[in-house]
Amino acid sequence: MLVKLFGSAVYGVDAITITIEVDTPGGQLGYFIVGLPDNAVKESTDRVLSAMLNTGFERPRAKMVVNMAPADIKKAGAAYDLPIAIGFLAATNQLPSEQLHEYVMMGELSLDGSIRPIKGALPIAIQSRAEKFKGLIVPKENAREAALVNNLDVYGVEHIKEVVDFFNGVSDLKPLKVNTREEFFDAQSHFEIDFNDVKGQENVKRALEIAAAGGHNAILIGPPGAGKTMLAKRLPTILPPLTLHEALETTKIHSVAGKLPGNTSLVSQRPFRSPHHTVSDAALVGGGGIPQPGEISLAHNGVLFLDELPEFKRTVLEVMRQPMEERRVTISRAKVSMDFPASFMLIASMNPCPCGYFNHPEKECTCSAVMVQRYLNKISGPLLDRIDLHLEVTPVPFTELSSERMSEGSDTVRARVITAREIQAKRFEKHEGIYCNAQMGTKLLKEVCVISNVGANLLKTAMDRLNLSARAYDRILKVSRTIADLAGSEDIRPEHLAEAIQYRSLDREGWGG
Repeated sequence: MLVKLFGSAVYGVDAITITIEVDTPGGQLGYFIVGLPDNAVKESTDRVLSAMLNTGFERPRAKMVVNMAPADIKKAGAAYDLPIAIGFLAATNQLPSEQLHEYVMMGELSLDGSIRPIKGALPIAIQSRAEKFKGLIVPKENAREAALVNNLDVYGVEHIKEVVDFFNGVSDLKPLKVNTREEFFDAQSHFEIDFNDVKGQENVKRALEIAAAGGHNAILIGPPGAGKTMLAKRLPTILPPLTLHEALETTKIHSVAGKLPGNTSLVSQRPFRSPHHTVSDAALVGGGGIPQPGEISLAHNGVLFLDELPEFKRTVLEVMRQPMEERRVTISRAKVSMDFPASFMLIASMNPCPCGYFNHPEKECTCSAVMVQRYLNKISGPLLDRIDLHLEVTPVPFTELSSERMSEGSDTVRARVITAREIQAKRFEKHEGIYCNAQMGTKLLKEVCVISNVGANLLKTAMDRLNLSARAYDRILKVSRTIADLAGSEDIRPEHLAEAIQYRSLDREGWGG
């Protein structure tokens, strides 16, 4: 008996519906899976047969052929166990097959018939709705994530017996309903950390406010214990809240990578990713036989924090250059090419020298001038050019550390950032894919960042003295535009340019000066 049912394959951050055909053509007993399955799919017959026997069903006593179409797409992972098992049962008349074509089902089976969670439930649900399936059956752990998609019945199951009883009409599974908007807005502003936790460092806080307002990259350079990591971790608390579209886009990436927290169905806060300095090229930008998103994609719509930047391998840092410009990364393999979004803010931190105390006001540096320069040369000029704000972080004196005076909280700073972003949203409303000043191209830069003759002379002097590149020139204009937005000014004034130039003082010739 031929039975047709449906599963799904996740490629990149999207899903492709897979037709699963199970037939009993007669002939010598055996179990065959065709349609470009990987080893995990080929091994599924052993798991499926054990699960069937251990839940009271009969072992198929006929030749079973499973075809997975389209045959030119590789089928990977154990998530096809559930549809294959249901296909076996329907093909051997242990289950009615009339309704199977109305549902997409995915799940990994244990030998006792229980169903384990899968990756990519959200893109699978989005594709199922797009193709007008009646419902989606997934493991219970993935049900809340999939139920974010409206106009689709999502059923969360824990055991294969529940699925069988559902199609037999013995039990009535209830589709899970999730109030996406309520869940999203409730979790948006619940942060355990706050900007007012940081004592002192008002100049660095001001610079990070500018970075947040314009979506600019920044590097913090200073001795150990000055507060670089503490400041960076609090940056998401002053960024504008995610829109619902951004949240769904970010959730898709985390779902595909299997990084979605178990107690949540939707990424409601901007991601903060902080990979260790031993991270590989593929882990950072994405890769694998079937490409998976890397850290830069997991940081999409959020912050990628690289602590101790010179300790990262140079090749790892250089592969970021193109994604930082294009805000997406293309992973190409012999048989497949995939695009992953990678629109992130890069925040990096580093010591000024190997011992960490070069130019420290109190502690003496033990490094020679050659050692300091060699350490700084680990960061290439092209990568440094792509970082808009270079911030020198100095140690906080005891008087400020012990002060009871409270500085501005994240909510206050965030309100100013949101106001500046609203100005930018209105400015770029006719330009698709551009939402903040940092995303401006060269043509748009000439239109938006017009400066006076006084400002032009100031910028020329800075370019000559600091020996800045053409890309650094663009960065200064973008940052000055953001400073003007924070000040509510329509024009870029000389004082806005002066502040922006100040944040390039750690450029190649200025480091340690």
